[in-house]
Amino acid sequence: MLPRRSAARRLAVALAAVALVHLGAQLAGGGVPADITQVLLMPLLAGVLWCETSAPRGRLVTLVLVALGLSWLGDSAPKLVSGDASFLVMVGFFLLAQVAYIAAFLPYRARSVLHVHRVRLVGYLAVVVVLVAVCAAGAAGMLVPVLLYGGCLGAMAVLSTGVNRLTAVGGALFLVSDGLIALGAFVPGFGLPLQGFWVMATYLAAQALLVAGVLLEQSGSSPTPRPTDAARSA
Repeated sequence: MLPRRSAARRLAVALAAVALVHLGAQLAGGGVPADITQVLLMPLLAGVLWCETSAPRGRLVTLVLVALGLSWLGDSAPKLVSGDASFLVMVGFFLLAQVAYIAAFLPYRARSVLHVHRVRLVGYLAVVVVLVAVCAAGAAGMLVPVLLYGGCLGAMAVLSTGVNRLTAVGGALFLVSDGLIALGAFVPGFGLPLQGFWVMATYLAAQALLVAGVLLEQSGSSPTPRPTDAARSA
């Protein structure tokens, strides 16, 4: 969904440019360009959402802005904290981001795979269970945080299906991106070629689609009914 307001369009162009530089840096092996561009991505995306919506911003937009802010802190953690603590801090901020997304999407649960197309729900559950099981042995002392994060990530992806198709795809891609991180961190011998590129490509696509889906819902042109309509029909 393309931004309609000029300020949002300018931010979207800047976001696209920074994202291309960042992904190019990831293909080249990371380094300083990747570090600098990574901390710019979520503020630019949040700026698009902010400029494309008007005050008073409702629950959905506000909580998604909070989630983007927490994601930015998660992106910044490895640059601000050194050693093993940086991974824990990053996971902590992204866990809070998932909680914010869960709170944002919760009012739409009546039209999510929790209640509609429940066969798809089994697929989400299977992915989360297999991912946690594969990572459990290597997680060791971090098993509890891994279980907690896996549960929240899966819940976010499931609830994202209730807003519209864009958020559903975004939630699924977030699951893929964080799954790649978990496999790389906890599964010995796991080595996806260009892993940093694929992690960030799926992460950026996930966040952008979540924001696009929220804007689509706010515009009133979402192909699925609003939560109040779903509740009335139920």
